Amino acid sequence: MDESGGSGQPRSGTDEATERHGEQRAPSAPAADATRPGPERSEHPTGPTPPTTPGTPEAAPSPDGPHDPTDSDRGAATHGDSSSGAEDGAEVPGDSPDRAEAPAGPGFPSDSSDEADARHGSSAGGQPHPEPEHPRTLAHSGTGTGTGKTQPPRRGREPGGGLLMGRPFGVPVYVAPSWFLVAALITWVFGGQLDRVLPELGALRYLVSLFFAVAFYASVLVHELAHTVAALRFKLPVRRIQLQFFGGVSEIEKEAETPGREFVLSFVGPLLSLVLSGLFYLAMLAVEPGTVPGVLLAGLMISNLIVAAFNLLPGLPLDGGRMLRAVVWKITGKPMSGTIAAAWVGRALAVSVLIGLPLLTQSGALGATQDNIGGMDTVTDALLAAILAAIIWTGAGNSLRMARLREHLPELRARSLTRRAVPVETSTPLSEALRRANDAGARALVVVDANGEPLSLVREAAIVGVPEHRRPWVAVSGLAQDLTDGMRVSAELAGEALLDTLRATPATEYLVVEDSGEIYGVLSAADVERAFVKAMARPS
Repeated sequence: MDESGGSGQPRSGTDEATERHGEQRAPSAPAADATRPGPERSEHPTGPTPPTTPGTPEAAPSPDGPHDPTDSDRGAATHGDSSSGAEDGAEVPGDSPDRAEAPAGPGFPSDSSDEADARHGSSAGGQPHPEPEHPRTLAHSGTGTGTGKTQPPRRGREPGGGLLMGRPFGVPVYVAPSWFLVAALITWVFGGQLDRVLPELGALRYLVSLFFAVAFYASVLVHELAHTVAALRFKLPVRRIQLQFFGGVSEIEKEAETPGREFVLSFVGPLLSLVLSGLFYLAMLAVEPGTVPGVLLAGLMISNLIVAAFNLLPGLPLDGGRMLRAVVWKITGKPMSGTIAAAWVGRALAVSVLIGLPLLTQSGALGATQDNIGGMDTVTDALLAAILAAIIWTGAGNSLRMARLREHLPELRARSLTRRAVPVETSTPLSEALRRANDAGARALVVVDANGEPLSLVREAAIVGVPEHRRPWVAVSGLAQDLTDGMRVSAELAGEALLDTLRATPATEYLVVEDSGEIYGVLSAADVERAFVKAMARPS
């Protein structure tokens, strides 16, 4: 399964003692997994593996794989809406953003909204700013706790999740710890079947069974590589491939741009599984029946056929669900309509699996004889059905949530979230800088050189950490973070492009500039987080 994903949300905050000593943490911007549609990640499950049938595929991502609202995972696009994926709020920042108030801290006295509106003239660069309805002063804003402290947002986890096996096509492939559990399970189950078919093997049957388990998951890897190659062909970044308990996941960072590409991206995985099944069938014809090679090839043929059939079921988060989504998207012209349709079909499918799989087993429709039905096998089949149903139901719900996330991402605009800033020189005392900012109705400070070129940003958390009586003796340069190229953000950025930029250079504040290079203001990661939460709370 391929997962198109998503990004995490930025968090603000800092340690007061650290700030007072001038130390700097490595903050992070809004995580992609939480804010990204499938990251965003796109997942392609490879099918279920019933304990009684060796080599059956996986259904959806397991707990081994990160999944960020959001992982989203980095959002992670698990193929489509994050075959895995987000839904549901309040007003989102627009031309007149409404930012949440934070507890007051030492620093600027708060202006009344009328006074602040009267003062709001222009930014450091002379450009008018949209301001929040209830503006806060610099030392009062962005605090995440009642003590007035802020914490830098945490950096999203790097791709990982198990043992790195290689980087085909430049994409890391990981084997999750849970794979070893399912490999042992397949070895035990298949070994029991070999004992009936080839009793002369004795204890060697478990070595043959282990080989089957590895070969089956190699087939799952081929399924996932098909999704990966198609994604790279469409210039969609792939974060990683992970093999886990219920199969494999290809974490695709972005959504396909057209329904046609979405359909192709989803279909290539099951198609490759069908091709592998055909190849194993042809190879089986060339060997002696009832031999070890013959039994192995038959098992791999059946397993890949089950993987393909399961993934073609028309419900999210399966590949067939993504294909259904693409068809509805093409007909209606609305990706969200396709997601809703495929997600509800996926939920219906989950209920069908929960009820239907045990009934099929009991009826003997899956090949079991009445003599072999009952007892532990019945409990095992019911447990397997419950796990598969839960995975499918959860994946369908995640797809809806990720679709809503993508729908609201364009409402996050750098221009509307930017705080007005005033330029100050390096030697300016903090108390004087705060006075100037208050007079201008600004909530941020930009340290500039004698020519007015920006050098650094005064960290809001550092200001809060300086006692009021010390501020006349503390220069702003001692509280500032040097600007890097990644900390300069275009005022025109919005949605996923904005989040990608912030993720690339994690920080608590960013300098927002016009295309001409003129200073527009300062963007706080905490403000982006609040706007994101409001956007997600807003009903579609």
